[in-house]
Amino acid sequence: MLNEGLATMAVGMGTVFFFLIILWAVVFCLGKVIALLCKIFPEETNAVVNAVKTVCNDSEIAIAIAAAKMKK
Repeated sequence: MLNEGLATMAVGMGTVFFFLIILWAVVFCLGKVIALLCKIFPEETNAVVNAVKTVCNDSEIAIAIAAAKMKK
């Protein structure tokens, strides 16, 4: 009975170990693919940040907060 328990434990732990190795390999490969895609299609973060800065300033934010507090 002890041998059956040890065999079941070994099979279970082997399955988990095998799954974790496959998961690590997939994550590693996806990281390489994402890095390659980022080189091909770079993000234009400066344009978005500048657009947000020009649209929102502190006085507009203060007005929005005051209006939200007045609604409550």
